[in-house]
This record gives sequence, C-alpha cells and structure tokens, in this order.
Amino acid sequence: MADTKAIENINLDNYTLDPPQQKDLDQLIKVCREHLESVDEKMVSRAFKLCYVSHEGVNRASGEPYYYHPVTVAKIVAEEINIDDVSVAAALLHDTVEDTEVTLEDTEEMFGETVSHLIDGVTKISGVFKSRNTKQAETFMKLLLSMAEDIRVVLIKFADRLHNMRTIQHLPREKQMQKATETMELYAPLAHRFGLFNIKSELEDLCFKVIDPNSYKFISRKLREKRESREAFIEEFMKPIREELDEQGFTFEIKGRPKHIYSIFRKMQRQQKPFEEIYDLFAIRIILEDPHSKEDCWRVYSIITDWYTPIPKRFRDFISVPKANGYQSLHTTVITKKGRKVEVQIRTRQMDDIAEKGLAAHWKYKEGSGGSETLDKFVHWVREILDNPRPDAATEFVKDFQLNLYQDEIYVFTPDGELRTLPQGATPIDFAFDIHSEIGERAIASKINGKMAPLRQKLDIGDQVEIITGNKINLNPDWINDVVTHKAKSRIRQYIKQKEREKADEGREIWEKRAKRGNVEISDQDLMRIAHKLKFDSTQDLFYDIGTGTFDVNELYDMVKQFTSKGRIEEKKDEDDTPPPVTEEEIQETYINAARSVSDEKALVINGEVTNVKYDYANCCNPIPGDDVMGFISRTGNVKIHRSNCKNIHHLIKTDGERIVDVSWAKNINSKFLGAVKVIGEDRVGMINDITDVLSKSLETNMKSINVNSDSGMFEGILTVYVDDINHLGRIIEKLEKVKGVKSVFRYE
Repeated sequence: MADTKAIENINLDNYTLDPPQQKDLDQLIKVCREHLESVDEKMVSRAFKLCYVSHEGVNRASGEPYYYHPVTVAKIVAEEINIDDVSVAAALLHDTVEDTEVTLEDTEEMFGETVSHLIDGVTKISGVFKSRNTKQAETFMKLLLSMAEDIRVVLIKFADRLHNMRTIQHLPREKQMQKATETMELYAPLAHRFGLFNIKSELEDLCFKVIDPNSYKFISRKLREKRESREAFIEEFMKPIREELDEQGFTFEIKGRPKHIYSIFRKMQRQQKPFEEIYDLFAIRIILEDPHSKEDCWRVYSIITDWYTPIPKRFRDFISVPKANGYQSLHTTVITKKGRKVEVQIRTRQMDDIAEKGLAAHWKYKEGSGGSETLDKFVHWVREILDNPRPDAATEFVKDFQLNLYQDEIYVFTPDGELRTLPQGATPIDFAFDIHSEIGERAIASKINGKMAPLRQKLDIGDQVEIITGNKINLNPDWINDVVTHKAKSRIRQYIKQKEREKADEGREIWEKRAKRGNVEISDQDLMRIAHKLKFDSTQDLFYDIGTGTFDVNELYDMVKQFTSKGRIEEKKDEDDTPPPVTEEEIQETYINAARSVSDEKALVINGEVTNVKYDYANCCNPIPGDDVMGFISRTGNVKIHRSNCKNIHHLIKTDGERIVDVSWAKNINSKFLGAVKVIGEDRVGMINDITDVLSKSLETNMKSINVNSDSGMFEGILTVYVDDINHLGRIIEKLEKVKGVKSVFRYE
C-alpha cells in the first residue's frame, strides 16, 4: 500500500497507468458516457489513479487486486443507479480514507468538498465499540445522517454493498452469514424504501442464497423448468392486447418476468403452499413511451379489462396516490378464460424509471428542475425518524427503523388536520403511540371520522382519528395482535413481560409456601427436570401457570414429593390400556431423534476440523444431519447447532456475532443421513406400492418407516428414508412427484 508521502508526490494528471489498468479506466469512462448526462473525464481519471495507487499491493479475499472493488462500485453507480460523475469519483475513493493512508483532507484538496463529504458519509465509523452490533447500528445512523444532507451517500453505499454481496462466496461461511443477515435486515429494506426495486430484489436473492441455499436452489430450478411454458403463456395472454394497443396508436414495451426468488419463497411460507400452487409467479408490465401520459395508462387499463375479468380487490392506483418513495403505477389482477390469475402493471417510461431507480431518479430530476417534492418528503421523513437519537440508543433506533421500512403506508389525520403516515393495517392504538407513548398507554377509546370506533379497528387512508384517554395506564396485552408499528408492539410486549414476571413471582411464592408447609426441599435443577416432565419449557412458565391458577400447585407438590423420596417420577397409567393414536407431533419427534442418532458422534466439522467439542441441537429449528447449519457457543461452552435459515441464529449473529462458529457435516462416504418427505395424493389402490417401488427400484433408497393417514379419498404419508445428502432427498421428491395420483411432495420438517 502506498504511503501518504508517496501519494502526495504523485502528479495524478501526468501519472501513467499500465495497459491493464488503462483498459479498466477506459471501460469506466465509456460506461459513464453512456449512462450519465455529463462526465468530467479528468476528475474520474484522477480519482481512478488515486484509487489504484492507494490500494496497490492489496488483494481481496478472492485473490484479485483490491482496486477492482471500488472500480466495480463506480460502474454500478453510473450504469445501474445513474447518479452523476461526482458520485463516480466518490465511489472510486470510498475505501481510501478507511483502508489507506489517504485522509479526508487529502481528498478535499484533490477533488473538492463535495467528493470529500460523500466519502466521509460512506466511510464506516472508526473506533472500538463494546459489541459488533452497536458498531453496525452507529454506522447505519451515521449513514442516514449523512444521507439527510446528501442522498448520494446512501446510493453509493448501496452500490458498495451490492458488489460485496455479488462476491460474498469468497468469504468464510460465518462472515457470509453475518453480512447476508445485516444486508437482508437493513440494506434491502432501505433500498425498498428508496424505490430501488432492482437492487432491493437482487440483494434479497443474494442474501437468501447464503442464508437458505437449499430453498434457493429448489426455487431457481423450478423457475428454469417452467420458463418455456411461462413465455408461451405471456405471449398468448398479450397477443389480443398488443394488437389493440397497436391499432389505437400506442407506443409501448411489454415485459413479463418472474418475481424474484426470495419473494416467491416468502409467498410459499405466507400461504403455506408448495411451489406448484403459487400461481402469480410473474407480473406483466406495460410501459408507455413518451409522450404518453397518466391518462393513457387508464386507457390501457380499460383495454385490458375489456378482454379479461379484473379482480376488484387486487386493483391498486399508485398514480393518483403515489407511494412515499415516489413509485407510480396502476396494478390490477385479471382472470383469463382458463381461470388463471395474472398481475398486470401499467406505467409510463418516466414512472418505470422512478420505479426501477427510485429516489436516484428523483435526485436527477431535482438537479435538473430545481426541486423534487417526493425527494424532499423522503429526506424530511429520515430526519424526523432520527429525531436527534442518543448514541446509546443506536441499536433500538435501527430496530425501529428497519421494522417500518417494508410497510406500505396509509395517511390519516389528527383532529387538528395534521397528516400522519402509518403502516398499512395500523389501528387507533398505533396512531395513539405515534402521537406519544403516554397517549398510547392511557388510550381507552377512539373516534374515527367523528364516530366512536373500537381501538382495534383498522384505519383507512384519509381517516380522521381522535384518541380518548383516561387517567391511568390502560394497556391490554391482547393488543399485541392488533398493532403493526414497532413503537406500539415494543411497549405492549414490555407490559406483557412485566405482568408475566409478576404472575410468575406470585406462583413461586405459592409454591414456596406449599413446599414449606409440606416440609420438602428440591434444587432448582431438579425442579427444572420436573417442569420439563410436565411439558413446561422452564420453571418460570410453571410458576406463571400456578400464579394464574391454570396449574394446581398440589400436583407439583405430589411430583416433587415422589421425586425426593424415590429419586424418580412414576408415570400414571390410564385405566384404558388402548394406546392413543399417534399424533403428527410424536411422528416428528421420533423422526428428529432417529435422524440425529443415525449420525455418529463425530458427524460435525466445527471451524474446519472434526473435534470432540460437545454440541446439541436447537429446538427452535430442529436441524438434522444434512441441513445447512451454523453453530453458537453457549455459556457452558457447548455448541448449539441451528439451521442457517433459523430466525434465532440471525438474531444471535447480530447480538453475539463473535460466538458464531462455522459448522458443516463431516464428509464420510459410508455414512447416511435420515430424511423425510410428506406426500399428498389420491387414496387409490396400489399407491403405497408405487411409492415404495420408486424408492427401492428407481432410486435404490432404503426406507426406515412410513406413516399414512387417509380421509375422503385423499391420503397424506410421511416417508422416512436414508439419504446421502440434501440433493439425494431432492431427487426423491422429483421422482415421487411423477407418481400417478400424487398431488404434491415436499420435505417434511
């Protein structure tokens, strides 16, 4: 790396690059000419040379020279976000102040105050913080504060993060998970808020590929398989529309592309449906070229709904009421003659530009026309959210910020006519907390548009809301299911925990009095064992039920008495010896236990080697051998194994990242894992034989067990089989899907 003195002595104007670097610079200049309105080529060239010299001799994790990274970021800024040449220069130099001897003063002297300010905004906060999470939160706050002054700061940061995610495969697994989790929870939502749809979608898919690689591969494979039939359907659907638009003199472009992989996965989860039952996998977009106007969008809508039946509840007019990020479009879902639902979006070219590039496009319009109301509103929104946050509240601020990024908004009014923006689905309770925490805590009733209304009623756009308060705190724990804002949820959750602690303390007191009266003593550890025997997760839960009266303290006393006298708890025998029917929960528990017992004690590789470190499996996500997993070092020193897509491990990565360890399964060609699939289909004669034949003959797969239930001509079966790995399980699913009468097959978890 070049030192400061050497850099000071370089004349950037006369510095000669070697041919490979000159070729890279020429390509960057070409991209700038093609995508930016004007380019100061001399400034970009000087910034490129300083970038190359200051990072000389340093390589990235991939092994390529480090300067490739800032150069690629600069190309993204120019080609994919289309900002300006000043931003390109700042992107080239965005890592110099943090990673090299170049100072902010140097950059200001060489390139001026604006470039220096942009570099400073993107640069991470220096210094050591007590936890990694606090450092991230502080960095994110600084980014937003800088953005409120110049929006280009965060646009450069998006380009930086996008290139980091595109090359994430070169990092160790635990670092991939940390970066992917942070990107998914902060940068992708913020890109959504900016209206940067393409960047938001790509960030989500890149993160999803890291966090849950098996689901990512499954959906991408399914999309490839369906590509030809999808393109044929789009062509058939659009043929009459295209002919009529041509006849009426419209100039337009039609796009029909699949929704991105992560959004399909979320829909499968939300609707609890397999891939085959998700029908709106793509949207058709009609873009009207200049000089078509918003009125022409309505004319196109009329043509489409003349040909196909619209679903009124799925109509959205974002032209008359744009989203906060400036997004404008007409959305409608129609039904074809064959009963298939199709989403159609209609917009002008300028609307599409803003939809794809969001506030970056608004920034350009502001520069050209002297003002963008949407941009000004957005910057005001950021400043309002920041509200002079305390440094010690950084983590709380970021949580509050990210929870409100993805929501679509509604606009409501106070009795004085003040406009308030709330997430869609908000209630008067959310409105009350938005006004002030104390108003939310003391709310007893509400008026909507002058009429008394329940506090739990969902608000609509344009409602005028008045909150009636009492003198005392009136929080209701049941409200937790009726609110959508972080502020309201956080306070109600805090109140619930406070009440639960109080009830648990009452329960503990009741138990201690009963134990004292019966003259029994038991350690906390043994009491925990009894609580688990009674199906409680903890003694705190047990005491809570005693405190609320839902569990009889005398039953606990009898079990403790039995335990202290005999050293064990005897199972009660039912008078009826008929075994109860096997529940799905019991099948699942048996399967998980069997799956784990199949692997030997040294099935896991921790931090790259097979060790004797003790480990156990997290109950929150029930990982089994073959799953993509991560490890977390517990207080006792054991390693707790989680699935990589487990929500709890994502939380632990943020809060205790230094205790995350890289975990994988040992590669042993003689070992088999236990996997399971759920098969749903027609209850026909010979179905079970056909399924077992596929497993034993076609795939040479051994089956451990099968549980089948049938009802009303349909059956559900859970098949437990020995597999080599997750790919083997995937091949089993593919084969079973082709068995006659089988409706759906998916991995059983």
